[in-house]
Amino acid sequence: MSEAHVKPEGTLSLQTIAMPADTNWSGDVFGGWIVSQMDLAGAIHAERFSKGRCATISINQMTFLVPVKVGDVISCYTKILKVGNTSIQMQIEVWDSHDSSREAKRVTAGVFTFVAVDVAGNKRQIPEEVKLKYAESQNA
Repeated sequence: MSEAHVKPEGTLSLQTIAMPADTNWSGDVFGGWIVSQMDLAGAIHAERFSKGRCATISINQMTFLVPVKVGDVISCYTKILKVGNTSIQMQIEVWDSHDSSREAKRVTAGVFTFVAVDVAGNKRQIPEEVKLKYAESQNA
């Protein structure tokens, strides 16, 4: 995770505002709340991509760079890194984009892996046409 990023990478998948109930004893927003927003953003992207339900199976490579305060607007950007038969690996970045009066700051980023599941919670195949379309976009 390079600190050289000056702009978010990927698709804006979720945007929300930090509220007082989301803070710890110091007045900063809980890291767990931020992770849950990332998980929601990733699930939205993964489910739209795979045309069905998905579940998070792993999170790695996360570092919190700056604190988030009450009233900050956070934006979660998602970018698919790899598609398997049943899984999707995705980079998720969180940016504090409070308003246009100050420059957006990257809060954190991580790599999440989602698995496509059916209604019973069993793994399901990601549709071949979806995988082909993704592969074509990577080769373009």
